[in-house]
Amino acid sequence: MTSVKEFRVVEPATADGLGRGRFAFTDAYSVFDWGQMPDAIPRKGASLCTMGAFNFERLADAGVPTHYRGVVDPVAVEGGADPEDAVVPLAEAGAPPTEMAIELTQVPDLPYEGPDAGYDYDAFHAAGGENYLVPLEVVFRNTVPVGSSLRSRRDPSDLDLPFEEWPDESVGLPEPVVEFSTKYEEQDRYLSREEADRIAGRADVDALAALARDVNRVVTDRAEEAGFVHEDGKIECLYVDGELRVADVVGTFDENRFSYGGQQVSKEVVRQWYKRADPEWVEAVGEAKAAVADRDLADWRELCEEEPIDLPPEVLEAVSAMYAAGANAYTGTDWFDAPPVDEAVSAVRSLGE
Repeated sequence: MTSVKEFRVVEPATADGLGRGRFAFTDAYSVFDWGQMPDAIPRKGASLCTMGAFNFERLADAGVPTHYRGVVDPVAVEGGADPEDAVVPLAEAGAPPTEMAIELTQVPDLPYEGPDAGYDYDAFHAAGGENYLVPLEVVFRNTVPVGSSLRSRRDPSDLDLPFEEWPDESVGLPEPVVEFSTKYEEQDRYLSREEADRIAGRADVDALAALARDVNRVVTDRAEEAGFVHEDGKIECLYVDGELRVADVVGTFDENRFSYGGQQVSKEVVRQWYKRADPEWVEAVGEAKAAVADRDLADWRELCEEEPIDLPPEVLEAVSAMYAAGANAYTGTDWFDAPPVDEAVSAVRSLGE
């Protein structure tokens, strides 16, 4: 299980071909790379599964290859059907789905050799051969909000922006920026193009960047149609016999950052709440991440001396409504009994007041 969804193998991948499996989306959530947090957000899992399936089907219509096979119809499963026999397109599901059927690739172990040697990507690729999950996250950005890590790595002039220093407001980019970060290291880090190329193995970084731009375009266009602003996101990819396919899940309120009427409508709402309400834990997380580079230890959580607090009931209610109402608006279908998106957005906006 990942921090937010369970991974179910139906037929494992082999060196010779893809397997079959399913993601089971839960109501768990994660912020600041902590892993599963102490409570859960109702309807979150179904909202993300619904949005993810919707986007995968739009990508297929646009000719973008993915690992998506469909969703598991919960009504059919309740009636006794085997989940693999209940895989259907999203529109044929009788209720909001929580399981997504996918193709599986190999995910080799990534050995950690200590702070001096780092991670052994040669061993990873030797085990993966011609069929593996690329150990990178490909990040795309349409805006640069205040606090974005991009501001510490790039000057505005590098991005053809007409000012010398970053302003104290969100900045729209003339063209999307694509970056690469690690996927399986305990602490994510951004990479140069050369290092990303090495870590990608047989996968081509230019092709990965082009695929990310295609996904960004499809999600951005739909967001605009539904009244959202698509600010940034990421993709993961599998490589099989020379072809790249989009993997994991794309275009949800966890994988991507959206806003509506100037208000964040994404997991960023929860991140910002913790910064205000539990600054001791947020600070301890930052200190642990900074300290791990000087220790022969891959997992920074072992150094963190604080635990996160629970979300209060009123926060859980507002965030749950945000996920459900946002999914309704984005997909154009009332999958959930939720308030209008304007009302839900107003409620999460009030959390910061």
